[in-house]
This record gives sequence, C-alpha cells and structure tokens, in this order.
Amino acid sequence: MRFLDDVRPAHDLTYSDVFMVPNRSALTSRMQVDLTSTDGVGTTLPLAVANMTAISGRRMAETIARRGGVAILPQDIPTDVVAHAIEQVKGSHTVYDTAVTVSPDTTVGEAMSLLPKRAHQMVVVIDEQRRPLGTVTEADAANTDRFSQVQDVMNPDFVRIEAGTDPVTVFDELSTRHVEAAVVVDSDVLAGVLTRKGALRATLYTPALDPQGRLLVGTAVGINGDVAGKAEALLGHGADVLVVDTAHGHQEKMIESLRAVAAVRDSAAAATGRRIPVVAGNVVSANGVKDLVEAGADVLKVGVGPGAMCTTRMMTGVGRPQFSAVLDCAATARELGKSVWADGGVRHPRDVALALAAGAGSVMIGSWFAGTHESTGDLMVAPDGRMYKESFGMASARAVRNRTKEQSGYERARAGLFEEGISSSRMYLDPARPGVEDLVDQIVAGVRSSFTYAGAASVAEFAEKATVGIQSSSGYEEGRPLPTSW
Repeated sequence: MRFLDDVRPAHDLTYSDVFMVPNRSALTSRMQVDLTSTDGVGTTLPLAVANMTAISGRRMAETIARRGGVAILPQDIPTDVVAHAIEQVKGSHTVYDTAVTVSPDTTVGEAMSLLPKRAHQMVVVIDEQRRPLGTVTEADAANTDRFSQVQDVMNPDFVRIEAGTDPVTVFDELSTRHVEAAVVVDSDVLAGVLTRKGALRATLYTPALDPQGRLLVGTAVGINGDVAGKAEALLGHGADVLVVDTAHGHQEKMIESLRAVAAVRDSAAAATGRRIPVVAGNVVSANGVKDLVEAGADVLKVGVGPGAMCTTRMMTGVGRPQFSAVLDCAATARELGKSVWADGGVRHPRDVALALAAGAGSVMIGSWFAGTHESTGDLMVAPDGRMYKESFGMASARAVRNRTKEQSGYERARAGLFEEGISSSRMYLDPARPGVEDLVDQIVAGVRSSFTYAGAASVAEFAEKATVGIQSSSGYEEGRPLPTSW
C-alpha cells in the first residue's frame, strides 16, 4: 500500500480518515477477484467472527464457515459446551443450512419460538426416522391457536430436493414454484434446507473446510487458569484455530500463556501432522507484534478500543486509531513471516477493504454481526415493533459476572467495580439484511469492487497496489449516501 503523493501524515489514522484512489485496472469483473485470506488459517474469505459471548456460537460458526470465513467461540464458555458446539459444527453440511426440526405433536407456539434460530424462517416437521412430513412458516401459523399441534397447520406440499442436486436446478425449481426454501433429503432422511439465496451462494462462495472436508471453527483461550490444559482439550475436540485473547496483549501474562499454548500446539502437530494456527492479541504496536511472534503466535490480533462495545479509550485513554495500528503491525508481522487480524472498528464494507489495504490477512467483526438471526442472543421486539438482539462488551459488568461466576461473592463484587465496556446495547436487525449471510454478501460485494478499483485480483496484490489518501471529516461526509432528498 502507498499513500497518495507518498505523503504519510505524522498523526495516526482511523478508517474514516482515509479513502482509496482508483488505479489503472485490467480486471473486467469483480468475480475475477480471489478473496482467500493470506493469514494461513484456511479461510476462503478474509472474515473472522469475534469471540464475543453475545455473537459467536454454533449457528454463527457453521453459517460463516459455509461462506468461507471462521467464527471463534468465546473463552468464557465451559470446555464441554464448546466441545459439543465444535462437534455440531463439524457434523453440519457444508452446503445445506441446518434445519430447525419438531415432531408432529409439537405445539404451534413452541414451533414459532424456534423460527428466529435460522434465517430461512422455516420449521421442518419430521417423524422418528427423521423423514420430513411437512413445513411450518409464520404464514402457516397465522391466526392459529398457539396450543394446537403443528401437524394440524403444516404444509405437506413442500419442495423436496434430493441431496447432491445442482444448486442452479434447485434455484430454478424454487423460482418456478414461487417458494423460498426447499427441504433437502438423502434417501428420504432430512439432510438440511436450501433457500433460493442459499442456492445462489453455493455457486458464489467456497466453504472454509478442514483437511477432512468439514467446516472450520476456532476457539478462544484466556490467559488465566490452566491455559495449556484448556488448549490441549480444545485441540482434542477438533478446534481448527486457537485464539489466545486478552484486552492488553502486550503483557508478561500473555507471553507466558502464549508460550504454553504454542507448546501444546507444537506437541499436537508432532502427533497428528497438522499444525493448528495460533492467533494472539490484542496489540497495536510493532514491539507488541515482535514479542508475541517470539512467544509462538502465527497471527496477531490488532486493535485496542475501536470496537462498538468497547469503552477502553474513554475509560483509560489507551488505544490507537485502527487504520494506523493495522498498517504498522501488518508491516512488522510481514517482515517476520506472519500475519494480522484487524479486530474492531469496521462498520461498513469500506472499512473491511481499508483494513485489507493496510495489510490485514483477515478482518474480525463483532457488533456488526450481533443483530442477525445467527448470533447467540434471543430475538426481542422493541415497543416500535423492530426486532433486536442485545449485545455487550467482553469487559463489561455482564461479561465479568459470567467470567467470575465460580469465584467467591467478595471476589466477584470486587471485580465488578472495575468493568469496562457496554453491558447492554440493542442491535437491531436490518429487515433487508436480517441474516449474517446477507451482511457477508454486502461486505463481499464492496470489497470485491474495491479490489477491481485497485487493479488487484487477490488479497496480497490488493495490499501491494492500494493507494490511500487522507481526507477531512467533511470529505468523509461527502461520501455518505443520503436516505432522503435534501
């Protein structure tokens, strides 16, 4: 990446402070762009879902992996629960969405409560052999007693597709019948659900898979307690990425914990022949990158304070504008043969593109994905009728309570005095983009176009060719679309 007129300002920059200048390009279509990450994790999209309790879980992990990214399961979840989540993600189909299933005698009310679990908004009624009998949508249950059974309202005339059918054929069938989703069966046994958009996406995205052809999933480890033991257990349960995570990554406790995790990783690699990447952070300086690489990190997580749920900068004054932090850390990591994840501060597709231009191998997203069907929170309805989910920061009072629940009352009360971060924030679902896949579509469309403007066909080429200029706040405002006329 180079600065316009080769002039880099003396002050640090946020994503909003910069813009990208078009270059001469030989690319004629954004479909010529390859967005495979350069971080060595194995993703076909440079996107990672943040290890936040309100965001990243099994549904998020399997959905994002189908589209090429990876989700990191939070460190606050008990290891046995994480193990079960990994098992479920690994058992999920790489093309078909996992169906929400009920038995014929399930009440309509219970079935309707399950609809928000999946963006396809359909419940499949199955028998004891998992053979589909019908489907139920909100329209099917309209004006129906919630205590009646789904077998009384289900639609038995659903679109049934045999597993392995070409996605284009599925799309055409659904379009002809004016139906949004098909039930996929394998020898009459339920295999999943494929929507019209899902059929399109199956031809546009390449899933992120492990060597056995299963969906990728990562897990986070804190720096307290039996770090090595937890890392060993997570690797044994099939984690594909280990993230050693703490807000202040450039500290002795992190270096000690990271070395322990790296030793476990190396031991497992010697036994299995597969070396699992270790991500560590967060840092914002070249020295932080150097120290964590020396301790065993493959990827450095960059960002202190830019997240939507984070109050670190206002509480402590500590942090660094994210564009400059990524730019400097990525340059140092590249010299050492490593990569970085830009963690936090992205609110628009442009920000993802600028993070990649600054040299990030992948971009980690948290709050932006909180208001989706796939995030872990319960779907709620505001007084104005808008749907939302609650999100909270990982240093907030709510997160601290979860993390210290096994400590004494005194210790918990003392820790609660020093929380940072927002404990509850409403993340409204965008009616036009209520699923995480909808947001991924939006991000990928913008990033692919950015690559064509730069004349770059890959993430590495984009980081080399991108030309970035500095703008005023009014320059940034000029680029914002107007929802109404002036």
